[in-house]
Amino acid sequence: MAVLPTPLCETLGIEHPIVQAPIGSASCPELAATVSNAGGLGMLAVTWRSVENTRQVIERTRELTDRPFAVNLVLDEATIRHPTDEHLEACLDAGAPIISLSFGDPAPHVEQVHAADATLLASVGTAAEARAAEDAGVDVVVAQGWEAGGHVQSEVATMPLVPRVADAVDVPVVAAGGISDGRGVAAVLALGADGAWLGTRFVATEEANVARAYRDRVIDADEAETFYGELFDGGWQGTPHRVLRNSTVEAWETQGCPVPGERPGEGEEVGRYPNGQPVERYGDDIPVGGMEGDLEAMALYAGQSAGGVDEIQSAETAVTELVEETRTTIGALHRA
Repeated sequence: MAVLPTPLCETLGIEHPIVQAPIGSASCPELAATVSNAGGLGMLAVTWRSVENTRQVIERTRELTDRPFAVNLVLDEATIRHPTDEHLEACLDAGAPIISLSFGDPAPHVEQVHAADATLLASVGTAAEARAAEDAGVDVVVAQGWEAGGHVQSEVATMPLVPRVADAVDVPVVAAGGISDGRGVAAVLALGADGAWLGTRFVATEEANVARAYRDRVIDADEAETFYGELFDGGWQGTPHRVLRNSTVEAWETQGCPVPGERPGEGEEVGRYPNGQPVERYGDDIPVGGMEGDLEAMALYAGQSAGGVDEIQSAETAVTELVEETRTTIGALHRA
């Protein structure tokens, strides 16, 4: 049974209005399937994957769950590696039932998604963007607030953004940014959202494709330990993001925040993937499983909600706790 019979649950065919954010390379079939099997919506990030690998991870996810899951594609020309129509077609052909688009205009892709009988989510950062997305025919809008981890689409905080978006559209709204527990889920439901989108909470799960050192940094961080800017721009320039403060951020600030080309340690290798591919300082790579090197110096994407994430747990447990905490919070409000 869902926490509340929200329109999001009906639209997506899920039990609980809990959505796992795509979280880049940290997402994987095991994480997405576990979240979906627990009644939420798991998600794969595939923008940086090859078309063939995209098909493989979707097929693997379908093997692990018979429940709905989503696939996210970034539309920003500064980061995509394959034509969006081609990549999207691969996702749909592989059987992705739900598509999430972010950092760009979803309008050119609505017909393609709906022709495959898939459901379309679009991330927005303002009420005007939400109205435009609804007018284009998207099925769900995701209102991402400034508190979010990873790359950030809005300059508005979640609390003022969500009610504005909820008032602007008739389609279901998912709130993203700064949510780590059931109290946060209950809060955004009260603000008019139909569900909550969490990334940092799921980075700290056992199934996430991240190095243990990254998980540990997330659970040890507090709400004031994040950095917002465009520092880790290798691979995706011109888009602000939120990361945990680390030695790379501190060295750059100590040197007076120099411009690209003059930053301390720029171009030096700080890590390597299991296949030997190097990772340079200021790259947008996260420490994934099996990576070696100075992992602490890499991009540690996390939102201000990191302060509310204090243990590593399974994704199933995370969803269960979120549901129970939300029920408890809503129940307490009703009794007050």
